Amino acid sequence: MSKKWYPVIDYLECAECGACIKMCKHEVYDESKKPSPIVVNGDGCIQGCHGCGNICPNGAIKYVGDDTGWTPPNGDNGDDDCSCGCDCGGKC
Repeated sequence: MSKKWYPVIDYLECAECGACIKMCKHEVYDESKKPSPIVVNGDGCIQGCHGCGNICPNGAIKYVGDDTGWTPPNGDNGDDDCSCGCDCGGKC
């Protein structure tokens, strides 16, 4: 797991909706455990990406290494851009 940037799930807040797993195309989450978001590949997470955190309906995702001032929006903010810079066109 990356020591610089990866998502951390607050399971007390998580609704297990699977939205984070569905949106992340970087294999950060264990697909076989969905809808429960289990981080298995922190190295796959893109530094600075808040994509899964932005769509989490309960604001249950934060990031190790995040000093950007970002706070979970507690739901879909209508922004499909994942902000990871991976040329996905907002699809990850």
